[in-house]
Amino acid sequence: MPKPSSTSWTVAGLGALTTGLGWALRRGNLNLGQGLMGFGLAHVVLGLLDMARPTVRHRSYL
Repeated sequence: MPKPSSTSWTVAGLGALTTGLGWALRRGNLNLGQGLMGFGLAHVVLGLLDMARPTVRHRSYL
């Protein structure tokens, strides 16, 4: 099972890639690039917020 911090980095990294793709496509008439940029930036923010969230440690009672 991946660590929570690696999941946060993955979400933020994929958001950065999506933002870059949206930046490259921003000149079209369909505003697809702007939508991708917003979607990617939202994932970057969510990934960074997830990194700042305190972790909960579970105890196993076996």
